[in-house]
This record gives sequence, structure tokens and C-alpha cells, in this order.
Amino acid sequence: MNITFEKAGEILEIGLEGKISSVNAGQFEADIMAQVARGESDLLVDMRALDYISSAGLRVVLLVAKKLKQTGGVLALYGMQSQIREVFDISGFLGILNVSDTREQALQHFPHLD
Repeated sequence: MNITFEKAGEILEIGLEGKISSVNAGQFEADIMAQVARGESDLLVDMRALDYISSAGLRVVLLVAKKLKQTGGVLALYGMQSQIREVFDISGFLGILNVSDTREQALQHFPHLD
């Protein structure tokens, strides 16, 4: 797994690449929660290069979404490959998370930043 962070105005853009499994989910969680602890509250996650996510990875995404919701922040995900989208659908996460096909659509989840 490779994770990148890039600040774009008020939004922290996160790029995910490769696989998120039980082996690296802890590091994934630590990396993102460190950003949240620094005060980042609006996260835009590019999942176009993510090939696999395990239940451990899903748990981290849900944990981050809950944490941001408590602080008035937003987590928006976009660009899921079909197999990733299916995992989010089966788990019920598509109904509770901000998931979009494109970056432009995902940015609409941040109306407070207009």
C-alpha cells in the first residue's frame, strides 16, 4: 500500500494505491489519524489506484468517518474500482459514506468550503 497526502485549500487529498489488508491496516489507520490529530477535518480520498481492501481496511475507513463526523468534518471517497465498490456495497458502506465516481462529484460533499 502506498498513501500520499496533498493539501488543496482547506481539503486534505489522500491518494491510496495497492492493497489495504490486515497486514498494513494498522499503519493506514495511524497515518490518517495522525492527519486528523493535526487538525485536518476535510478529507478527500482518491481510490482509483486501490486494488484491494480487507475488512480491516473497511474498519479504518469507518473509524475515520465517525471521527470526522464528531468534529464536523467530511470524508469523501471517489474513483473506486468495481471490485472495491462491490465490497463497500456488500458491507453497507455505500449507504452511510460519501462515495462518488469522480473527484468533481466528491468535492460537492464539501459545501461548507464554497
